[in-house]
Amino acid sequence: MSPGHAATRTTPVRRVLVVDDELLIRWSLCETLSDHGYTVLEAEDGQGAVRTLSDATELPDVVLLDFRLPDSTDLNLLERIIRMVPEGRVILMTEYGTPELTNEALERGAFTVLHKPFELQEVTSLVA
Repeated sequence: MSPGHAATRTTPVRRVLVVDDELLIRWSLCETLSDHGYTVLEAEDGQGAVRTLSDATELPDVVLLDFRLPDSTDLNLLERIIRMVPEGRVILMTEYGTPELTNEALERGAFTVLHKPFELQEVTSLVA
C-alpha cells in the first residue's frame, strides 16, 4: 500500500465513486454501499469517471476503479484519478491481476488492488 494513505484519513468515508463497465457489478456495489449509508456516484467508463469527478461539488473519499474499461486498459486512468482525488483512496479492481500489475498499481498510488471475483462484504470493509 502506498505510504501515508490510511494514516492520513481522519474523517469517516461518506462518498464513493464506483467505476465499472459491467452493469451488474456496478449495480451490486452501488446498492451494497448505499445500504451501508454511503453516498454513491457511478460511472461506466474512464471518460464518465473523469467527467463525474470534474463536475462533483464534493469529491469522493473512495474510488472503486475497474482496471479494464472500454476506454482504458492501462494504469494511466488510475494515475489521473489519483491526481483528481488527492485526499481520497483509489481501490483498483481487476480480473486480470498479476503480481506485476498489483505492484505497479501500488507504486503508482493505488490504496490496494482487489481481485475479482470478490465478496461484497470485503469491499464494504475496505471502503470503511
